[in-house]
Amino acid sequence: MSDEKPVLIERKQGWAEIVLNRPERRNSIIPPLSDGVRLALEELADDEDVACVVLRGADGFFCSGVDLKALQAEPPPPWKSRQFGSWRELHLALYHFPKPVIGALEKYGINAGSALALACDMLIAGDTAFLQVGEIQQGAMMPMNAAWFKIKSTEHVMARMALMGDRVAGPELLRLGLIAECVADDAVVERCREIAERIAGTPTGASKNIKLSIISQRGIDDPEAFFQQPDSPALLTAAMVKG
Repeated sequence: MSDEKPVLIERKQGWAEIVLNRPERRNSIIPPLSDGVRLALEELADDEDVACVVLRGADGFFCSGVDLKALQAEPPPPWKSRQFGSWRELHLALYHFPKPVIGALEKYGINAGSALALACDMLIAGDTAFLQVGEIQQGAMMPMNAAWFKIKSTEHVMARMALMGDRVAGPELLRLGLIAECVADDAVVERCREIAERIAGTPTGASKNIKLSIISQRGIDDPEAFFQQPDSPALLTAAMVKG
């Protein structure tokens, strides 16, 4: 692991970027990263000068999912017992976050990385970027992916993604209604920033009002129960998913 912080906040004029910053591990998830994103969201939620957030990964990768190499290491990492609790806390924070989140899907979002992408209010994907909900290959559960599919899509689309467990690229993601736009691979972050700047140009508080209206229409009475704690030990011995 690099000496860099696993999560960076980059403030712009009226908006901000949250950057997953573990490029040497393709921005895979460990508790220091998921806790870092949650704390960044908490900080930006209270900042009246921030109208929206762009969520992206460092070095042109979005997120490769849970860092299985780190999770399965011997001796166990000190955060091992926090892996799944930290991940659930982040998704609850994303659910309640009162401002739009624009996701930059570059290269891929795999398993937990897919759930993180689906949590975004608008997702911009590259032509060859893909989502892969591949837990079926590992015998693992997919509570966060399932929760966001329930909110954002249909059971048919969820079943297609989760039971096939394959790579689904930008154009097909657009057809399925899982992303807002499909653009050239090298234009993803630029397009996200254009959208963020447009939102930042609206009246103060306008984007927050819209986001809160969206949240209120989800019909989730108890988010704490809706985002279920993973209870499968499969990832403790699972291999990486295949293409």
